[in-house]
Amino acid sequence: PGDPFPTFVEEGAQFDGKGLGHPLLPEATCVRNDVGLGDDLRLMVVSGSNMSGKSTLLRTVGANGALAQAGAPVRAESLTLSNLSIGATLHVQDSIQQGTSRFYAEIRRLGQMLEAARGPYPLLFLLDEILHGTNSHDRRVGAAATLRAFLEAGALGLITTHDLAVTQIVDGLDGRAVNVHFTDRLVDGRLVFDYTLRPGVVQEGSALRLMRSLGLPV
Repeated sequence: PGDPFPTFVEEGAQFDGKGLGHPLLPEATCVRNDVGLGDDLRLMVVSGSNMSGKSTLLRTVGANGALAQAGAPVRAESLTLSNLSIGATLHVQDSIQQGTSRFYAEIRRLGQMLEAARGPYPLLFLLDEILHGTNSHDRRVGAAATLRAFLEAGALGLITTHDLAVTQIVDGLDGRAVNVHFTDRLVDGRLVFDYTLRPGVVQEGSALRLMRSLGLPV
């Protein structure tokens, strides 16, 4: 009963969710976050460690966007959006049968999404660990060019990354993008997450601390 119906706007590209939660998480454990994208802010670059909540945030946005456009209630305090075409790289895989790598599968999906962005509805893109199958230099250059093409086509969306060089893309996108992050703590050898979205780039990763806690010589 606490899940409202969304509000649709006729013009422009917009996804403004307050208190968004994943619809499959129990209320007792569901941590809610705000995601606001529209005319001025088109891209959120989400950094953070493994298991901190990055992919779940993308799924939360995508699932609620799909529910809204199916005429269903949404797991949110409120959601205002335009009609959107939703595209994601949350589940792209390599293929032994087709002889293709995960990286090839991802860039092929990105090409399909760019075509969708030029279609009748604005694209809401959800890119998980963008271009992580290549080296850091090519990832940064390729991601910057791809995201600029998406934004110039009128799209909006979120990307996640472990590579902090990718977070520098924000500086070259004319105020249309912002960095946000999830953080974690190591308590008694155990990672603790609060799944709360914060502004800026993540300042400290958990990988080395976790490796040391498990006895690896880092």
